[in-house]
Amino acid sequence: MEDPATAGADDVRFVGDLLDRLQATLCVDPARIYATGKSEGGGFTALLACRLPHRIAAFATVSGAFYPGTDKGCAASPPVPIVDFHGTGDKIISYGGGVSHGEHYPAMTDWLARWAAHDRCTDPASTPIGADVTELSWQGCAPDAALVHYRIAGGGHTWPGALTDSGPGAVTHTISATAVMWAFFAAHPLASAPS
Repeated sequence: MEDPATAGADDVRFVGDLLDRLQATLCVDPARIYATGKSEGGGFTALLACRLPHRIAAFATVSGAFYPGTDKGCAASPPVPIVDFHGTGDKIISYGGGVSHGEHYPAMTDWLARWAAHDRCTDPASTPIGADVTELSWQGCAPDAALVHYRIAGGGHTWPGALTDSGPGAVTHTISATAVMWAFFAAHPLASAPS
């Protein structure tokens, strides 16, 4: 496996070209295009949040591998809505940061702090959801932006609410990442969608 930022292919351009093709041939609401991914796909989703914020309305990451380069383009990009899920017991992409595939990745607290600064948010409000899930929802974000994080105590490298094997470690059924992100997406259409 390679990290998405150094794989040698221009995956962001591929996504842009794919969106062009789909919008030219199908009935696509340009205000309702969303991106989600798990692990390295989560890292790629974060890169899309930096590079395609005018095409994709909102973003969701699960157990994200946020390698160096997954924030390429963020300094010049506008604030965006992003929801994140990560287990504190993830042995593949540690909540506390680490090294995978020879690349360092940040602790979730650091990654979230960077996104909070990017989205111009203030401190998060913390809400317990059941015994093992805490929702952190940042306040006062820039217009059309949002940052929400679900910390799953003891959760593994898994998709919250999954009914089948989604990776190693414990799976919470306190929340369904799919249901939560769909509600998040529905609440965040693209403010100025291209026609």
